[in-house]
Amino acid sequence: MWKLSGLLLAAPVLWPQSPKYQIGRAPLDTDLKERDISVLAGGRGLPPGSGTAAAGKDVYSRRCQKCHGNSGQGGEEGPALVGGKGSLATPKPVKTVGSYWPHATTLFDYTRRAMPFNRPGTLSNDEVYSSSAYVLFLNGIIGENDVMDAKTLPAVKMPNRDGFIKDARPDTSARGATKRAPVPHPAKSGP
Repeated sequence: MWKLSGLLLAAPVLWPQSPKYQIGRAPLDTDLKERDISVLAGGRGLPPGSGTAAAGKDVYSRRCQKCHGNSGQGGEEGPALVGGKGSLATPKPVKTVGSYWPHATTLFDYTRRAMPFNRPGTLSNDEVYSSSAYVLFLNGIIGENDVMDAKTLPAVKMPNRDGFIKDARPDTSARGATKRAPVPHPAKSGP
């Protein structure tokens, strides 16, 4: 019985693709590394590269403005990225990068993975650093010429960073990040 269980567990590794169709192969370590682009709150996983809001203005106008508006106010196709400060404790909170997001690294991670919406993953690392810097600048969080890179981006103090509490559930212990994942605190109103 135990031998059969072990064989069944090993089957996906030993026989990764169905012989019936004769397609595909088991992923190589290099294949997995290309897709392992997670960025943690403390900056682990940030790639080489850099950018400023000044450089990001051009990237934003070419790749982001159509959906998110001229100044990040939102558009027909995309949500607002700017504004909402002081609104989190109101009946209609406005959750933007500047009012809600607890870590600047989350902006980089999300932009690199999912933006532009019609062509995700097509921005270079420098373009992602620059467009992230521009959005942070529009929110009044950094200066126009502040350089964002793997060292400086995690050090950015987001206005609502303290608006989250540690998740005390025992099943949420992090693997290599902060001690626990942040959870919105209902009693805190943000910045």
